[in-house]
Amino acid sequence: MKRLFIPLVLIFCFACGKESRVKIIKMGHAQVTAHPVHEAMVFLGKRLEEKSGGKIIVKVYPNQQLGTERELLELLQIGSLGMTKVSAASLEAFSPEIQVLGLPYLFRDDDHMNKVLKGEIGRDLLLGSQKYWLRGLCFYDAGKRSFYSKEAPIESPADLEGLKIRVMESNMAINMVRAMGGSPTPVSYGELYTALQQGVVDGAENNPPSFYNSRHYEICKYYSIDEHTAIPDVVLVSTKVWDNLSEQEQIWLQEAADESADHQYELWAASVKESLEEVQKAGVTISYPKKEPFRDQVGEMYENVKNENPELARIIDQIQQVK
Repeated sequence: MKRLFIPLVLIFCFACGKESRVKIIKMGHAQVTAHPVHEAMVFLGKRLEEKSGGKIIVKVYPNQQLGTERELLELLQIGSLGMTKVSAASLEAFSPEIQVLGLPYLFRDDDHMNKVLKGEIGRDLLLGSQKYWLRGLCFYDAGKRSFYSKEAPIESPADLEGLKIRVMESNMAINMVRAMGGSPTPVSYGELYTALQQGVVDGAENNPPSFYNSRHYEICKYYSIDEHTAIPDVVLVSTKVWDNLSEQEQIWLQEAADESADHQYELWAASVKESLEEVQKAGVTISYPKKEPFRDQVGEMYENVKNENPELARIIDQIQQVK
């Protein structure tokens, strides 16, 4: 993998014969610069620079410049990249417990979701990947994922029959689409526009800002808001970088990440509204199918997960008990 040959993420600079050690942390992600998560990461870097008095600088590389989400995670593991933001679904292979967040209709409402992610359960999930050299700092709001398609709206699970639906490389996403009647087809996010254009897949599922900023609406003219999952994004730092920071520097980084999460939540709400308005202007038909038929189709997923994985069963029960 050519992308593995990236300069060491922590660079110690000395200038003018006077020691002025500056730590530069490279942060890569897959989204475009117009996306609210990119803006939040830039905000994180700004706050960290302010808190550290210019001693720590974060350089953000968007749009898969440094690799796909999986490649970015691998780079973090070996210390060739400092930080990244990925979907929790992309983190499943590196932190098995976090796949619980990919279960469809896991949260009762936004209040329930916020209490889970910002509470003890969320903290445990963030730190669960440390043994894989990945330390979770915070969750970003990635909205709710819904189906979009080329030929006709997806108003019920029956409409998914025979359709190839792009999913992330996530067992939960694959099992969900299969349970609903579709044919799950993993495709890299960066390759999805072409895959839709060439008919490799018939549709996909994502949140409104991603649907809009990716320009997938140019091909898919039907957006069915069934809101089947609310999978957050995760901001991560390589443990090789984290362990190289002083205790005070770790506090600054965690504070900057938490503040960027609050900022991102505000950006996200505005972006969802704008995105839906813009895709409608571009000729996309937005519909709001009843969620119950979709929810009923995935009930067996919960039973299978609980029977096959006692640890996930425990976390599911904890989440459902949050009031």
